Amino acid sequence: MDQTAAIPEPFREGGLRNRLTVPVLAYGGILMAVMQTVVVPLLPDLPALTGASPGAVSWMVTATLLSGAVLTPVLGRAGDMYGKRRVLMAALTLMTLGSVLCALSSDIGVLIAARTLSGAAAAVVPLSISILRDELPPERRGSAVALMSSTVGIGAALGLPLAALIVQYANWHTMFWVTSSLGAAGVTLVRWAVRESPVRQPGRFDVAGALGLAVGLVCLLLGVSQGGQWGWGSARVIGLFAGAVVVLGLWCAQQLRSREPLVDLRLVARPRVGLSHVAALLAGFAFYANTLVTAQLVQAPKATGYGLGLSIVATGLCLLPSGIVMLLLSPLSARISAARGPRVTLALGALVIAAGYAVRITDSRDLWMIITGATVVAVGTTLAYSALPTLILRAVPAEQTASANGVNVLMRTVGQAGSSAAVAAILVHHTRPVAGVPVPTLHGYQLAFVMAGVVAVVAAVAAWCIPAEPSGGADEVRSAAEGGTRGARDEALEGA
Repeated sequence: MDQTAAIPEPFREGGLRNRLTVPVLAYGGILMAVMQTVVVPLLPDLPALTGASPGAVSWMVTATLLSGAVLTPVLGRAGDMYGKRRVLMAALTLMTLGSVLCALSSDIGVLIAARTLSGAAAAVVPLSISILRDELPPERRGSAVALMSSTVGIGAALGLPLAALIVQYANWHTMFWVTSSLGAAGVTLVRWAVRESPVRQPGRFDVAGALGLAVGLVCLLLGVSQGGQWGWGSARVIGLFAGAVVVLGLWCAQQLRSREPLVDLRLVARPRVGLSHVAALLAGFAFYANTLVTAQLVQAPKATGYGLGLSIVATGLCLLPSGIVMLLLSPLSARISAARGPRVTLALGALVIAAGYAVRITDSRDLWMIITGATVVAVGTTLAYSALPTLILRAVPAEQTASANGVNVLMRTVGQAGSSAAVAAILVHHTRPVAGVPVPTLHGYQLAFVMAGVVAVVAAVAAWCIPAEPSGGADEVRSAAEGGTRGARDEALEGA
């Protein structure tokens, strides 16, 4: 039975459920991004609220990053095998359970474990994009995928001011009760409005591959995220990086030998897929610096000569225009991709990100210029993030859509982790005392902007190097990808 058809049966436009499929999936993506950011306003106060050290409290962010990076490709593969809607509901349920545990406890161990569960929500976007490919007709697919990709930025822009307002005017546990309710609503809506796709890739789940990837990614991302705190030359960090190299090397060898691998590395090695992943890593790096630096810059004390001394609520409102722009521009991104191809959209988006950082370098003292620069970066991010899943959709067979998009989102996560570490390293080395407290200098922030802008230009080059689609269009590309993948599997089976 052929299970690679993009649309297994005609999409029925009528009916409330069918009309709400895209909004419900977009709601899940926004909720995922909100969950990743709501804890940020709490971080300065959590040591006093929980009786834990600042280092222990920081693990509420680190644990979510690590579990999200590990679970995204794993749940993507599970979705391709067992049903995307089923796995999507499981991811949202784990996220909701994590919120409930945070709402019920003040123990730092429980909070870290709960945030680890919430990291499963990182798989929501790639699973949803795969569902959209299976369920929507081609004329609706591009705009829906663009909107789904933009939910990451929209949710991040909405989550920070929402969390700040709740924390400022209510008990901090209230924030997690609110997110728990939103999560429960998400699970209910997906169950009601999203139908299960029959597009599957049945087989045996690669448990060894999942464990190997988990260990390798934890070693890599833990070293990157904690390198500044533990010391880049410390035995722990060097050991983690060495362990990551060894484990991921063995994992690659195991994946190439496996008849049913977790990640089809032969498919990843194809230029149209591999370069898309490289561009995702670079775009994630370039985008994340904007959020990190903007939040710190506008909250810096006025005594620094450049800081505005804004509250966390005001800081969140400064980022709100970026989220609105991402929401409004996602249809434009889809139209550009339809007219010129997604690689052109990706390259253009990366260049717009670089232009936004040029604005940031020119003036980072006036609030309106800071908001303008951040918004321009958001415009570029919308174009780039909307194009990435479209590139993947056109380059991989339908039954591998969720796992391939999961790897692409993983690459963005690795890029964001690298950006966080690099920005922190720059700011630590460019400080001056203000009222006896070391504070980053404006020059340090500008260097971070230069770094992110250069990475964005490199991302544009990588995007332009992605091979163009064959003249036959997307259908021919999918056919070639599917045939090539089956051929690669046959070769692997013969070799085994």
